[in-house]
Amino acid sequence: MLEVKAQLLRKFEDEISALDRELKTELPKEIQRARELGDLRENAEYQAAKERQTFLQARIGMLKKRMADISLINLDKIPQGKVAFGSTVTLREEGEPVTYQLVMPEDADAAKGLISTASPIGRALLGKEVGDEVTVPTPNGQRSFELIKLVTIHD
Repeated sequence: MLEVKAQLLRKFEDEISALDRELKTELPKEIQRARELGDLRENAEYQAAKERQTFLQARIGMLKKRMADISLINLDKIPQGKVAFGSTVTLREEGEPVTYQLVMPEDADAAKGLISTASPIGRALLGKEVGDEVTVPTPNGQRSFELIKLVTIHD
């Protein structure tokens, strides 16, 4: 359990380090080069570097907040035997089973089988048990799944 939490925190720390390095070493050099080109009002390189600087600062702030949120998660309160954050679920919808892992929104990648706990399918799955029917409203109408396998972070 703690391993999942530690992996997430380590991943965020690594990303913050990379972004911080870019923000403090590479970007100032780009801004200085762009300043040397002259009039800053019409300098696309300067504007792009300043926009990147703003983006990096916002991303670092968001990651630090997410780390604080994860640090507060009490893994003992995540239910056993029910779908929750970190669970891997296998669903059946008319044919072949499909497997997903419930992750944080920024880690979601449906093509890799990683869905957010905030996505429509993720929200519909929360608290379900093996054998439950799960109905998910989508823009194309209702989709129904059967939860056929569950592995929680406790397993």
